[in-house]
Amino acid sequence: MRVRRWFWCVAPVLLPFAASAQQARPWQATDYYKLTVVADPQLSPDGRRVAFTVTTVVEDKDKRHSELWMAATDGSSPAYRYTSPGAEASGASWSPDGSLLAFSSRREGSDDDVWFLRTGAPGGEAFQIKGVHASPTFSRDGQWLLYGWRGADPDSAKKEPWRNRVSPVAITRGPDVKRFDGRVYTSIPIVADERGFLPPRETRRPSHLYLVPLAGGDPRQLTSGELSQNGAAWSPDGKAIAFVQDSTETIEVNDQSRPELYVLNVADGAIRRLASGFTFNASPAWSPDGKTIAFICSKGRGTENDVCVIPASGGAARNLTADWPLDPGSASWSLDGKTIYIDAETRGNVHLFAVPAAGGAVRQVTTGERQLRGFARSADGRFLTYTASDVTHPVELFVAPLATPAQERRVTSFNDAPLTGIAMIPADTFWFTGVGGMRIEGWLMKPYGYQPGKSYPLVLSIHGGPHSNYGNVLFPEFQVLAGQGYWTLFTNPRGSSGYGHAFTYATRGRWGMEDYQDLMQAVDVVIGRGGVDTTRMAVLGGSYGGFMTNWVVGHTNRFRVAETDRSIFNWYSWYGSSDAQSLTDYEFFGEPWEQDSLYKFYSPMTYAARIRTPMLIVHSEDDKRTPITDGEQLFVTLRKRGIPSEFVRYPRSYHGLSRTGPPWLLVDRLERIRSWFAHWIGTGDTPPAAAGSLR
Repeated sequence: MRVRRWFWCVAPVLLPFAASAQQARPWQATDYYKLTVVADPQLSPDGRRVAFTVTTVVEDKDKRHSELWMAATDGSSPAYRYTSPGAEASGASWSPDGSLLAFSSRREGSDDDVWFLRTGAPGGEAFQIKGVHASPTFSRDGQWLLYGWRGADPDSAKKEPWRNRVSPVAITRGPDVKRFDGRVYTSIPIVADERGFLPPRETRRPSHLYLVPLAGGDPRQLTSGELSQNGAAWSPDGKAIAFVQDSTETIEVNDQSRPELYVLNVADGAIRRLASGFTFNASPAWSPDGKTIAFICSKGRGTENDVCVIPASGGAARNLTADWPLDPGSASWSLDGKTIYIDAETRGNVHLFAVPAAGGAVRQVTTGERQLRGFARSADGRFLTYTASDVTHPVELFVAPLATPAQERRVTSFNDAPLTGIAMIPADTFWFTGVGGMRIEGWLMKPYGYQPGKSYPLVLSIHGGPHSNYGNVLFPEFQVLAGQGYWTLFTNPRGSSGYGHAFTYATRGRWGMEDYQDLMQAVDVVIGRGGVDTTRMAVLGGSYGGFMTNWVVGHTNRFRVAETDRSIFNWYSWYGSSDAQSLTDYEFFGEPWEQDSLYKFYSPMTYAARIRTPMLIVHSEDDKRTPITDGEQLFVTLRKRGIPSEFVRYPRSYHGLSRTGPPWLLVDRLERIRSWFAHWIGTGDTPPAAAGSLR
């Protein structure tokens, strides 16, 4: 259906809150409870409506609650709740004619999480379609539903739950299998972050593709075997399905995944592989004429990701972005098949880009010092929707004409009223030259209540990854620190993403070397500008940033205090208990028994005798990415040496505590960091409570 009327206005990217900084109070840890998160926008095929997920914090229940909302894209009416507030709902997808909305929701009385709503008048209650057991993808004609599923739990597993805890090939046996409530493994992996202990590998069931008519019925299984099929995409005519299958999936120990492209003929189930010549193939997307498939390609781990195209009938693949330095996220086609759209990190931002399907230069579509996510386009290709956030504004929903994205419209304003009266402190971007002439980007937030000529404490924050980044997005932790009267410095040292492949992997085999020097140079640059009390500086970071914080205090005493979050202290113990050994297998050129000197050299424990900085250690007890044993070793080491330290252990939380952990624990963490720093370096207005110096 063609859209008849649109009213666009050119406006600032994100509207400022009403209160000025002079009238507003600084951000407090508990302000986190007020934030509403908007995500996963999906435009209706005619572009008139957008469905999206809204997540809020239910403080008294210490949980998050997600619902589906709907909004008119022309601004003719305010956004409104579309699913029941009494049930969780997320992951909306439209049928091709816009008459149905599929979504995920766990509801009492149903074993399946997939529900549907009629979007036309008079609407009605959510309902299920027989045979749909997982989130589906509609065929282009809307008559078929495709999904990936591991199958129903076998009766034996339901009646004898111990089978999901004990490897069926284990040699050892106990006297009573029903009484045994432990676990028996005969292979790895054992754990995964946010999932905890995994079922033994031998009990796993691969995910296969299933097909159900829109009217419902018994699902038809399209694929089988020991390998899973993922990333399924319908061809335009509905006669074929592209998917990805990894031949290394069943191998217990391997250093290189090999997802490959396949095409399935729906009529007879015949499957053929598309030999692309690339090691890594993902996210297949059909061209509108069905003749070509775009996908994300690379030569393997540590090599550049690119956008490639390959004939659907088979043939040579072409790399469209070989000369483009950024890493694409996913690919989608324009309606005329002449352009492929991709999202990517660029510096501290995330934007949409476009590349000609026939080859040519990549151009940037959206702009601004901000991060845009969840890109979706209307069926006619005329309109674009996304969420946006910057340093001083929480995420909200936007819609724009694809041809003129600067004429965007902000669709939601969930966070405006709740955050009125709170000072949102901006960040100034600056660049400096790191070791070897590499240009490094950083951001500096002024202390709340800043007065020229006065000196303030400085806090250096170090991001995780290391192959991730900081940037132009609201980060409550930074608002809390700047709001307490600190210069708040955050940077993207070498190793960060968004600056090209060479920059991202410049730290391989050299963690804590040039990246450490980049961080220290950033501090020196800020000090050189004036207004920093160099006797009152702090450093903090999480994950890789936690490793780097431990590294920093073992190599310099310039910081008066530190906070280390879900950190690594001893690479040897980390290797045996983490769910991510492949990280150092690649970054350190092998396992500990092959690269003993590197694992020892890059363990902050090696430099523990040099540490004199008071440290707050924060760790989640269920963190399987950087297990709490490293936090325990660090704490014991510091206390044995008489270094002031506190160890905060958070239950019921995983590696993502600072971002996605239980809300109350997340807020508690922010306040503990604030109070720890206030004790040792004071605030912008008050001196530290701690007397003297340990340096």
